[in-house]
Amino acid sequence: MTAMLEHANYTVSNIEKTAAWMQDLFGWHIRWQGDSALTGQSMHVGTDTHYLALYTREDAKPRQENSYDTVGGLNHIAVVVDDIHDMRKRVKAAGFTPGEHHDYEPGQRFYFHDDDGIEYEVVQYD
Repeated sequence: MTAMLEHANYTVSNIEKTAAWMQDLFGWHIRWQGDSALTGQSMHVGTDTHYLALYTREDAKPRQENSYDTVGGLNHIAVVVDDIHDMRKRVKAAGFTPGEHHDYEPGQRFYFHDDDGIEYEVVQYD
């Protein structure tokens, strides 16, 4: 059996705001939400088969280091889209700044950061 990635879990400052822009940009839905096993709240946002588990709590500390310089750091999360040019416009309209467009095998991509400084990669495969 080959394993399939089901979800990733990470901390955000405003769970509702993050879930809202993910639903608007990516067409995802909230699969589940409620109290976390730890103190705080969790929300699963994605599709019926894959999702991101967002976590928040009042005393969460802001990110202080570059994730690429930190062992165990979250570097970026990638999503695949059908129309990268349309998504770039939508990312900008959502108030985020799309980074440079790169076109190399096996597809095209650009990156943007959300309000928490989390980097997202948007990919369209050719």
